[in-house]
Amino acid sequence: MEKLKLEILGMSYSQSQSGAYALILGEVGGERRLPIIIGGFEAQAIAIELEKMKPARPLTHDLLKRVADAYGIGLNEVIINKFLDGVFHAQLICNDGKQIMEIDSRTSDAVALALRFNCPIYTYESIMSQAGIVVHEAGKPETEEAAETESDDPFARFNVQELEEMIQKAVELEDYEKASRIRDEIKRRKKP
Repeated sequence: MEKLKLEILGMSYSQSQSGAYALILGEVGGERRLPIIIGGFEAQAIAIELEKMKPARPLTHDLLKRVADAYGIGLNEVIINKFLDGVFHAQLICNDGKQIMEIDSRTSDAVALALRFNCPIYTYESIMSQAGIVVHEAGKPETEEAAETESDDPFARFNVQELEEMIQKAVELEDYEKASRIRDEIKRRKKP
């Protein structure tokens, strides 16, 4: 399977889940994004490394990096390899100089470790097409017609099947406000 390289685009407080954050990973050279809901502690571990802050005592991910370094274990890459029941799963691809090992991981922990080991993060096309969202650059609609409708209706460029898939994703992410707006758009289109 072809791997797609991802980059961390940002993190924000989740409006749908108390105490949770949305980690946004973007396809390098593309417009698709993977929004991943993570816990507060994991968000802190990622933010600390992104901001290059040095805590007084090592956090769990820092400790794991130190142990791996002490035993000559490297992290080659992180692969977000599954999306099951609305939950992302990841693998750590490690190397001790003799063998390559694949270790299951929560995606948030895998991203926190990828930052510390300075290794790439990947996913597969099947996961991106299933769970990714398309974000067009602001001010750069695909056509002039899209520019006119986009300002009035954010869902105008999607067909009904795409909207139904978007509703399912919104519900899985517990973004019920967005799901209801999409539902209303589908109802509007189905009126005779």
